[in-house]
Amino acid sequence: MRLNKYISHNTTYSRREADRLIEQGLVKVGNKVVKEPYYDVKQNDKVYVKGKLIKPKAGYTVIVYNKPKGELVTKKDPRGRKTIYDTLPSKFRHFIPVGRLDFASEGLLLLTDSPKVAKALMEGDLPRVYNVKIKGEVTPQMEEAMREGLELADARAGGHEKSDIVAMEFAPFFAYRIDKNAPTYSKLKVALTEGKNREIRRFFAHFGKDVLNLKRVEYGWIKLNALPTGKTRYLSKKEYAKLREFLKEFYDKSEA
Repeated sequence: MRLNKYISHNTTYSRREADRLIEQGLVKVGNKVVKEPYYDVKQNDKVYVKGKLIKPKAGYTVIVYNKPKGELVTKKDPRGRKTIYDTLPSKFRHFIPVGRLDFASEGLLLLTDSPKVAKALMEGDLPRVYNVKIKGEVTPQMEEAMREGLELADARAGGHEKSDIVAMEFAPFFAYRIDKNAPTYSKLKVALTEGKNREIRRFFAHFGKDVLNLKRVEYGWIKLNALPTGKTRYLSKKEYAKLREFLKEFYDKSEA
């Protein structure tokens, strides 16, 4: 594990704070001062910050956060906009977000103190379920694309104006349900197994439909349920049991 990650994972320091401590010569690996944030920490290495031995954490923690609209999923924003870490309790400031929800989206966001857990949850093909409200009606062409998938040479519509992504391939939706279909607005529940940049907004924008509301309500077996906006909860025992099963299967496959 990289040195800056090792420090942020096993302490309350953020990755950026760890970088500064390393650059200032306040971090030792064994008896040697290391000023390279990407130094690879080996299993038996002893890491000291300001002379204090960092003890590796046993186990891992995962929390569910009901992200409100108007927060960025990042540590800091150059434009000074609000981030999730402005709302989250300080004890979670070193937690890693599992994927992203854009500024205007809301709902279930998982965070963990384990890079290994974050990697598996992000890269695994777990269905992410969203409640979506679009302007206008759902057309047969849109339903066909949801069932069959879609490949766009130009998928910039619906993306962030500063995004470098142009082309995008959309896999068939894992599932979808139309709850309301009307010329004014429509409501759907959709499930995807990917987490591409503004995938849902780009998909509907291709058909000239603005996404009015976007809320993630499930991630795999983990549900938002009645968690209030802006609040957090820990995983339940049952959710942790399923997570352990999922992690074993994911890493068994990756090592095969």
